[in-house]
Formats: sequence, structure tokens, C-alpha cells
Amino acid sequence: MSKFLGTGVALVTPFREDLSVDVEALINIVNHVIAGGVEYLVVLGTTAESATLTKEEKELVKQTIVKANNKRVPLVVGVGGNNTAEVVNELKTSDLSAFDAILSVSPYYNKPTQEGIYQHFKAIAEASPLPIILYNVPGRTGSNVLPKTIIRLANEFKNIIGVKEAAGDIVQAMRLIKDKPKDFLVISGDDMITLPMILAGGAGVISVIGQGLPKEFSAMVRYALRGNLDDANQIHFQLMDIIDYIFEEGNPAGIKAVFENLNLSTAKVRLPLVEASLSLKEKINSFPILATNKING
Repeated sequence: MSKFLGTGVALVTPFREDLSVDVEALINIVNHVIAGGVEYLVVLGTTAESATLTKEEKELVKQTIVKANNKRVPLVVGVGGNNTAEVVNELKTSDLSAFDAILSVSPYYNKPTQEGIYQHFKAIAEASPLPIILYNVPGRTGSNVLPKTIIRLANEFKNIIGVKEAAGDIVQAMRLIKDKPKDFLVISGDDMITLPMILAGGAGVISVIGQGLPKEFSAMVRYALRGNLDDANQIHFQLMDIIDYIFEEGNPAGIKAVFENLNLSTAKVRLPLVEASLSLKEKINSFPILATNKING
């Protein structure tokens, strides 16, 4: 699945001042990230605030991105949850023809056992018309999908093609890379450790900062995939502070402050999230690379 090598970005859902979905801003963001060189787009992930979108808004977001993308890069859509039967039903009843794969998060809140997680993704694999990228993010779900469970799923279901690994644990990522089937993709879900994960054999990243600074971040990933460590390190070290900043008050408040700086959208988020503080915005606005990415308007 070479189409998912490199940099994918987990797109935000931009809002107007009244917190309605800003379709024009979303189109501009899609064009911004594609022009910046990213390899694929992820629609309706956590960064999209999908938990606070209505069914109608989710459909609006999907259709807007599909149209704006115009088949330029592959699209991955988030389809997951903690009610297995509901996820299976969504996969069976939704029109997913515009997408190349689904990203499916491990069940949150329920805290299933490893066997429960396996059975959840088994049901999804048997129902999905598209390839599946698993999503392990223990900081949000409350449970860690262990490498042995991911490898078991990868070996038993050919349509499970990869994992977005966001445990923030480079040792766990290395165990996955060591034991995975040959073509299985271990994708970083953590911007800060993307570089070491790739150098250990990872396939790239599904990034947050990559949508704010797509040119720089995707270049770093390509350098790393080619083994050009000097150039990859140089960009990584330049971006470390802004990566810290965008997660300082939670995601996507930080990346939306970046988009406000770039004149691409407001910094508005929906409750229970709150907008980035003035002090955080000041730090973000002082980051020098942003000045070269600002959109005139």
C-alpha cells in the first residue's frame, strides 16, 4: 500500500465565529496541504472534532473534502467507535466509494481486554469494503493495543494494512516494526517521534503539524524515508518547538491557532474544548517558519 507511505494529515474541521462548519476555509486547508506536498488526507479523525459534529455536518465535511481534493491524493476516512455493532452497521450502509481506506480507533471508555479489542477489529475487518488502518491512541481510549494483538490482526486479516501507532512509546513501535508482516504499515501517530519511528522502519506519519506546515514536515518525512538523516534532523529540530506548542493546550486547539496565524481559518473549537489561550497564541505567532507560510488575505 505505497499510497500510504509518507505524510498523511488528520484534517481539522474549521468553524466560523458562530461555530458552524466553515466550508470555504476547509477547501482552502485542503488546497494548502496538497500544495505543501503531503501524500494523503485523513477525514473525520480525532483532530476533526468528529465527536462534536452532527451526522449532517460529518457528511458535509466528507463531501467538501472529496470535492476539493478532486482525486489528487488518496483519502482515508475515520470510521470507529466503542459500539462494535454500530461501527459494523456504518461500514455496511455508508457510501465509502470516494475513499481509499478507513482509519478505525480502538474502542474507547469500555476498556476491553486484548481479546475484546481483537474481536472488535475482527468484526470490522469482516464488514469493511475498504482496507483498514488501525488506530492505537491509549491517551484517548484508556487502553493500549499491544503489539501482539496488532500483529495477530495483521496476520489474520489481509485488509488490515497498517496501524497508526500513537502510544508515544518508541520501544513499543520498534517491537511492532520488528514483528510485523512485510507489507504492514507502522505509521506514527505522534509528530515528535515520527523521525525515529521512520528510521526504525516505520512507513511515515498521520500528522497534525503536517497540515499547518506541510512543506516542511512532509520534506522531513521524505528525507527520513530515503535515509537522508542530516536533512531530516535539521528540519525536525527546527519544528520541535512548534510541535510542543500545538499540543500544549490540547488538540486541535493548537493547530487551529496555527491556521488563524496563517489566515486559513478561525481558531474556534467546540465545547468541551476551548480556544487556545492568548499566551499560547503569542508563542505560536512568534515561531519564525510560520511567516513564510502565511496566506495573503
